[in-house]
Amino acid sequence: MDSSPSTEVLHDSYPYFRVYKDGRIEKFAEFPYTPPSEDPQTGVKSKDILIPPENNVSVRLYLPRTTTPDEKLPIIIYIHGGAFVIESAFSPLYHPYLNSLAAEAKAIAVSIEYRLAPEHPIPACYDDSWIAFEWVLAHASSAQGPEAWINNHADFARIFLAGDSAGANIAHDVMVRASEKIGPGDEVKIAGMILVHPFFGDGKPDKIFSSIAPDSSISCDDPRLHPMAHPDLLSRLVCKRVLVLTAEKDFIRERSLLYYSALKKSRWDGELEMMETEEEGHCFHLPNPTSERARVLMKRIVTFINQDPS
Repeated sequence: MDSSPSTEVLHDSYPYFRVYKDGRIEKFAEFPYTPPSEDPQTGVKSKDILIPPENNVSVRLYLPRTTTPDEKLPIIIYIHGGAFVIESAFSPLYHPYLNSLAAEAKAIAVSIEYRLAPEHPIPACYDDSWIAFEWVLAHASSAQGPEAWINNHADFARIFLAGDSAGANIAHDVMVRASEKIGPGDEVKIAGMILVHPFFGDGKPDKIFSSIAPDSSISCDDPRLHPMAHPDLLSRLVCKRVLVLTAEKDFIRERSLLYYSALKKSRWDGELEMMETEEEGHCFHLPNPTSERARVLMKRIVTFINQDPS
């Protein structure tokens, strides 16, 4: 019997990665580490924090210029994309984007570095992101957490969960988990969720997701992959505002529309917004952040974050 690896390609994202019929994932791209810094253009400071003790989960914190030592700012918990298998919170793609987001929204940003598949199969990325989320919330009680930037400046009534592509999928799972933990009368409040070109399933077998799951027992309607199949889950989302961002030429655009429709039809009683960028593809704004359409997208996100909650 031939035991050599399959060369039949199921999904090709060259020059980044390739998924083969036998479930093997071949990665091509490397993502250099960009160190934290004080950004000379925006004045945003950043630093890396290792969240102890297990799993080696880390975050990069971003703090914009503040007017007083205890000025309270919104918190953006951001989860990067990359099909669950590539990219990093510390990469040359995401570091400048988070600098700009923190500066323009005037918000603390917490960018999560989670473990990648297939070396760390699902649910590692979800569990790591939940650990980081709980670490942030641990600062809410009398500002006694381990990180001074969060203690001094975080407004825990204005938390936003955000992510792009696979990161938007993970952010949604964090929101689902948080909705089981945070009550309407709690001091901690998730003000909104921002899903940028989200990667969701459509009820059919997904080539990427099935390759990074530990076994074939995860169904096409797993709530992490296909939350649209679970209207009761959607109806319980604890946030009151959701922004879904799509792009006209995004190869998974229809899945964003399916999510928007499912949330709108559910019993969730929040405010749902959507914006589509014409003539652009999946996550176009990250490699071209200064383009006109990328600036419009950034402005839309910043407006959503800074909207008066009343």
